[in-house]
Amino acid sequence: MHTVFLDDQGHLRNGWRILGWFALVMAVGFILGHLFRFVPPSVRRFVPGPWIEFLIFLLAAGICLQIERAPLASIGFRFGDRWVKELALGTLGGFGLMAVTAAVVFALGGFHWIRTPQVGIGTLLKGAWLYLAVGFAEETGFRGYAFQRLIRGIGVPGAQLVFALLFALAHWGNPGMSGATRIWATVNIALAAILLGLAYLRTGSLALPIGIHLGWNWTQGTLFGFGVSGTSEAGWWTPIFHGRPTWLTGGAFGLEASLPCVLVCGAAILLLARWKGSASPGGEAFTA
Repeated sequence: MHTVFLDDQGHLRNGWRILGWFALVMAVGFILGHLFRFVPPSVRRFVPGPWIEFLIFLLAAGICLQIERAPLASIGFRFGDRWVKELALGTLGGFGLMAVTAAVVFALGGFHWIRTPQVGIGTLLKGAWLYLAVGFAEETGFRGYAFQRLIRGIGVPGAQLVFALLFALAHWGNPGMSGATRIWATVNIALAAILLGLAYLRTGSLALPIGIHLGWNWTQGTLFGFGVSGTSEAGWWTPIFHGRPTWLTGGAFGLEASLPCVLVCGAAILLLARWKGSASPGGEAFTA
C-alpha cells in the first residue's frame, strides 16, 4: 500500500495526483455545465465555450494546489508585467510561425489571397477574444497541473511525449481529420504540443505558450482565412487554392496540416531547445 500510493518521502504519487485532477475536472465540469445553462443567452454569446473550459481546468487545479498547499503561481500563473510581456512575445511568435508557413506555401504556388468583403476590425477582435480563450483553456489543460505533475513523476522527455500524443488525439475528432490530412495534422499538432511544452519549460510560466497558441490560431484563421484545426471561418483575407496537393497547403484543415508547417514548427522547436531558458518569478525553468 505504501509503495502504490506514496513515494519514498511519504507523499502521494504524482500519478494519483493527476487522476485526482482529472476526476475534479469531470466533477467541476458537470457542475459548471449545469450552472451555465442559467446564464442569459445575451451574456453567454460573449463568453465562448473555451473560457468555461479554462475555468473548469483552473478550478480543478486550484483545489489540487490547495490540498498541496501550493500557490496558483506554481503552475505558471503569476500575473504581472513579466507575464504580460511573455504573453505578448508568444503572440508575436505564433504570428511569425504562421506567417512564415503561409509565405512558403504562397511562394510554392499553393494559393493567393483576396480581401474578404464585409470583414472588419470587429472580426479581428472577436477572433482574438475566442483564440485567447482557446489558448488559456488548452494550455491550462495540457501544459498546466497534470503536465507538470507528470514531469515530476517520469521526467521531461516522457511527459512531453505523453502530452504530445494526448494533444494530437484530442484533435482527431475535428472536421477533415481523414486520409493523408490526418497524418500530417497529427504530426504537426504533436510537434506544436512539444513546442508549447518547451515554451513552458524554458520560462516556468504559461504566458509564453498561451501567447503562441493565440498568435498561431488567430493568424491562421482570423487574419489569413485558413481553417484552424479543421474549423473554417471568415478571415480578414480569403485564400484561393490553386489545386496543389493538400500536403503542401493543408487544404480545408488549415496550414497546420502541411509539410511546410512541419518544417517551420520543427525549426522553432530546435531554437527553443537551444535556449537556456529564463524562469519567471515563482516559476521554474527547465533546461532538460
